[in-house]
Order: sequence, then C-alpha cells, then structure tokens
Amino acid sequence: MPQRIDGTGETVRFTFEGREILARAGETIAAALIADGETTTRQSVVTGAPRGPFCMMGVCFECLVEIDGVPNRQACMIEVRPGMNVCRQTADKVVA
Repeated sequence: MPQRIDGTGETVRFTFEGREILARAGETIAAALIADGETTTRQSVVTGAPRGPFCMMGVCFECLVEIDGVPNRQACMIEVRPGMNVCRQTADKVVA
C-alpha cells in the first residue's frame, strides 16, 4: 500500500464516504485518499466501473469527487481542508 514519505506536519481531518481520513496539511484530496488505501473516487458514466486518480495533475478527470455537495471536483487539484465532506462521484451526478 502507498505510504507517505514524510509523516510530519499538521494533521487535517476530513470525511470520505462518512469515514474520517487523516491527511497532512498541503496534501490534495487524491493524495490523502491514496495514502489511506482508497483507490476509487467515482464510477464510469458509461459502464459504472470504478475509476480513481491516474495523472495526479488535473488532466485526465478520473479522480472526480463530490465535495461538500458540489459534484465534478478534481480530487488531485484540491487541497484538503479541515471538516470537508468528500463522497465518491456517482454516474448520475455527472454534469456535462
């Protein structure tokens, strides 16, 4: 399982699918989820297959999540904030 290289720094807590995740200040949502063992952030619109972070630089849109009720957010481009509520993006919430 992926691990953080440096475990120091301020701890930030947020929820993913109702479960508390501990992240480091400055990490993106995608990096924090990967470090916690989460690899699926959304469903494919076409097949419903699980999808997750791929490029980690905002190009591929595989890491879309819903943040505090707002869908279509790129988890690899948004830093964690204390108390944010993140959910997997389901195919029915995609806005073209």
